[in-house]
Amino acid sequence: MSYLKLKYWKVGLKILSLPAGLLFFLAGIIFWGGFNAAVDMTNDERFCISCHEMKDNVYQEYRKSVHFANRSGVQASCPDCHVPKNWTGKMIRKSMGLSELYHKIIGSIDTREKFIDKRPALANYVWQSMRASDSRECRNCHSNEAMLTELQSPNARIFHTMAQAKSLRQTIREEMGETAPLYVSVSPNDPTPNKTCIDCHQGIAHELPENSDSKNTIDEIHTKIEEQQTKCGLCHENMAQAPEGDDDWGW
Repeated sequence: MSYLKLKYWKVGLKILSLPAGLLFFLAGIIFWGGFNAAVDMTNDERFCISCHEMKDNVYQEYRKSVHFANRSGVQASCPDCHVPKNWTGKMIRKSMGLSELYHKIIGSIDTREKFIDKRPALANYVWQSMRASDSRECRNCHSNEAMLTELQSPNARIFHTMAQAKSLRQTIREEMGETAPLYVSVSPNDPTPNKTCIDCHQGIAHELPENSDSKNTIDEIHTKIEEQQTKCGLCHENMAQAPEGDDDWGW
C-alpha cells in the first residue's frame, strides 16, 4: 500500500472512531450548508429565466419596467417580488415550484399562444397570493411611512395618504391592543378597507391580461363613495376648481 493510500486510510479510521453524535453533527452541518446553497442558487434571477417560458415572455416585459431600469439604478429582480424573505415563507414558495416543474415537463405554456391563453389565470393566482400577504414583498422595499406624498401625482397622493392613515391606525392597534381608542378602528365608511398595493399596481412589471380593467379598483372605490354620498372635495381638494353653482364639492 502506497504512503498516500495509507494516509487516507488512517484519516478514514480516525473519522469512523469519532463518537456517533459528533459524526451526525458534522453530517448535519454539511447537509444544511449544501441545502442552503441549493436554495440560494434557485433564488436568483438567472435561475428564474433558465427556462424559455420565462425568458421569452414575462422576462422581456420586466426588462421594460421601472423595476428593471430606473434613474436611481435600484433593481428589483424576480425573487424580490415573488419569493418571501422569511425562511418559512421561502420554503413554502420553493415547494410550490414542484407544480411549476410539472407544468414545464408537460409543456403547459411552452408556446407564446399557450402562455397568452393562460395569462389571466397565472396573473390572478399571483395577485391573490399578494393580497393574502398584504403585498408583503412590495413592503420589503416600499414603506408608507417613508413616502413623501406631496411629491407624488394627485391620484397617487390621494390613495397613498389613505394607506398611510390606515398603516398608522394599524400600528396603534397593535401597540395598544384593546385599550386603543375607538377612533383608530377601521371606519365602516372607509372605501378601501381590504385594498393593498397590488390592487392598484397590477401590471407594474408585466403586461396585463387581455381585456383586464386596470382601473377596476378605483371604480370600486368610487362606487362605494357614491353609495355613501361622500363629497368629492374630501379627496380631490385643490385638484380642480368646481364649476360655479356646483355644490357637490361641499365647500
